[in-house]
Amino acid sequence: MRRPFVAGNWKMNLTLAQGKALAAAIAADCPAGDSVDVALCPASPYLLPVKDAIAGSGVQLGAQNAYFAAPGAFTGEIALDMLLDVGCQWVILGHSERRQFFGDTDALINKKLIAARQKGLGVIFCVGELLAERQENRTEAVLETQMAGGLADVDAAMFEGVVIAYEPVWAIGTGVTASPEQAEAAHLYLRNWVRSHYNNAAADQLRIQYGGSVKPDNAAELLSQPNVDGALVGGASLKPEQFLPIIQAARGIVK
Repeated sequence: MRRPFVAGNWKMNLTLAQGKALAAAIAADCPAGDSVDVALCPASPYLLPVKDAIAGSGVQLGAQNAYFAAPGAFTGEIALDMLLDVGCQWVILGHSERRQFFGDTDALINKKLIAARQKGLGVIFCVGELLAERQENRTEAVLETQMAGGLADVDAAMFEGVVIAYEPVWAIGTGVTASPEQAEAAHLYLRNWVRSHYNNAAADQLRIQYGGSVKPDNAAELLSQPNVDGALVGGASLKPEQFLPIIQAARGIVK
């Protein structure tokens, strides 16, 4: 049985007061021992106050990015040791916005992923295709490249701490959502990729989140797909009245 995992990616949003209030509202509805794993990934300046706001609840803390090197002369970057020091359990790597705007290549993401797993930090590893790639029927080819590049030299033991997030770039922040059938097809491809490159146990245990305009009104249908194990939520994670119903939808799914 795979525990559903819903993570909120706040991106570069909210003030300190807004972040603390949002985290407290989510924590109040997500007790320890809940049937769903929930994580909040605020902007880095808010990691510590959000940690305080979720203390004692079932909500876990995640970061939106990190650098692979040990602490040192890397101005503007965030070390994995720092994330662990402030209580992070997860880090998002490979998000399409990092790839598109900040030049994160598969090779760089791979370095970050290996370093994070060596530190014991859980990784939400994002993959997904552009609209043109979808229209050219290249979705699986793109996923193959991103998976092979991002997971190079990641053995089965290291892979155990990885969650895959399938995020079709054409559905992120656009209001357009992949149909349940499109999401399921991509997730099935990813699970089979893991099955062929690792083993059956790794594939069966792997949790694959869907990300891309997930909302309260489409969450249940998306999450009911056999290979959709949760959601990486952007815009809808910024308001409790939108994020909590997505978590509630995940509570109704048992796989």
